[in-house]
Amino acid sequence: MPRLIGCSAFVVCMATATLSLAGPAKAAGGYPTDALADYVFGCMKSNGETRDALERCSCSIDVIASIVPYERYVTAETFRRMALTTGEASALFRESAPAKAAGAELRRAQAEADVRCF
Repeated sequence: MPRLIGCSAFVVCMATATLSLAGPAKAAGGYPTDALADYVFGCMKSNGETRDALERCSCSIDVIASIVPYERYVTAETFRRMALTTGEASALFRESAPAKAAGAELRRAQAEADVRCF
């Protein structure tokens, strides 16, 4: 893992470290195509695997991408996924101020996407 200089908190460093792993070409909104596809795939699994779901889920990630820059999206998703782990360390990813702020920003964007697309 690359060394991160200037990280003041372990939680922020862990979330930011995932950004160094992103290397694919960027699609519209600065999101890599694989991130867009991953979101749409998961959304379709939750909302039915129909053409309508494809269109609504594609709309949803486009709205999210227009509100949340990719770097902050990755941070919020990292916090969310790490919060699902067990043990004391997972509390850092649920209860820290950066985790709460990142989660709140992503939830607001998802709510806006729901209103516009679903």
